[in-house]
Amino acid sequence: AIRIGDGALNIEVTNVDEAAQGRVKAKVLNDAEIGERKNCNIPGVRVDLPLLQDKDEHDLLEFALPYGLDFVALSFVQDAESVEQVRKFLEENCKEGQVPPRLIAKIENGEGLLNFDEILQASDGIMVARGDLGMEIPPEQVFMAQKVMIGRCNIAGKFVITATQMLESMTASPRPTRAEASDVANAVLDGTDCVMLSGETAAGLFPVEAAEIMERICKEAERSMDHMANYKLISEALEGHLMTPDEGVCKAAVDLAYSSKAHAILALTESGFTAREIAKYRPPVPVIAVTPDAAIRRQLSVVWGVLALESAVPFEGTTMTVIQSALEQAVEAGLLVPGELVVAVHGAPESRGRAGFSNHLKVITVEEPDA
Repeated sequence: AIRIGDGALNIEVTNVDEAAQGRVKAKVLNDAEIGERKNCNIPGVRVDLPLLQDKDEHDLLEFALPYGLDFVALSFVQDAESVEQVRKFLEENCKEGQVPPRLIAKIENGEGLLNFDEILQASDGIMVARGDLGMEIPPEQVFMAQKVMIGRCNIAGKFVITATQMLESMTASPRPTRAEASDVANAVLDGTDCVMLSGETAAGLFPVEAAEIMERICKEAERSMDHMANYKLISEALEGHLMTPDEGVCKAAVDLAYSSKAHAILALTESGFTAREIAKYRPPVPVIAVTPDAAIRRQLSVVWGVLALESAVPFEGTTMTVIQSALEQAVEAGLLVPGELVVAVHGAPESRGRAGFSNHLKVITVEEPDA
């Protein structure tokens, strides 16, 4: 079968003419109105096209890299090799000192599901692209695929985006259906870092209202989260895993935040790793990530519970100087109040410039800023 426009139009192939370069004869099974440039799915068929084609390379070279895009999403990823190919291309063509875009692998077919673990390891983040995925696998299996992928991303400390048809009715209506509101909330409770609108804001009649309602649903769902249950779930899943020292310090920071009743966890991070590693435990307080790199700050915007700031001072002075400056920035931004307790995570001065070397913990009381 061939499905067009997220399954709005279904076509049954009746004959394949190999002599005519694979032309097919097909029977349309239902009436449907479809717009331009709609997707086309052939369930169960592996499409042997290179992920990175000439136009993709042109777009990356002429647009993504010169304009400093923070993320590149890869469609219909079927294996880790495809992700590694794009990463190599970006790294080879980045300017010196430029932070490459983070790679988001869109899981949209059965092959991607089958190779999910290797794709996850090779990617910076995952998009659960339910529209095409629901065309490639039975729709009654999509919910479990979503839950499994979100759970594995949480354990790996990789961000995950849940997308497609979240508030689909709002393309034509000012209010979502109750089922859609529940769908968004359950994605949040499952552990997704982001929820994404597509047709609702790209072509819908109520784009602003859709974004506002999405925000309200997410906030309400987060108020219902059982942070300790999530923490135990992630911790149990990692039992037997040999942690690196920095992974252990990040987990200890969450433990300390619970036991000290801290109001926030402050992460000084050059690569973003420390903030992501802390956030995967879904702590009950914000993770305030302070980084000297504007690109890293932007890239951390998709990570659950992370509020990222660009450091006002370079990471070159004493550690306490950088921490104090970071706390003052957080107070000015309204993220902290003098008198609150903060767990600070950072690396030793000799480890600066090396990703994943956070090995110090401090509990600090936020002081009044100097007049």
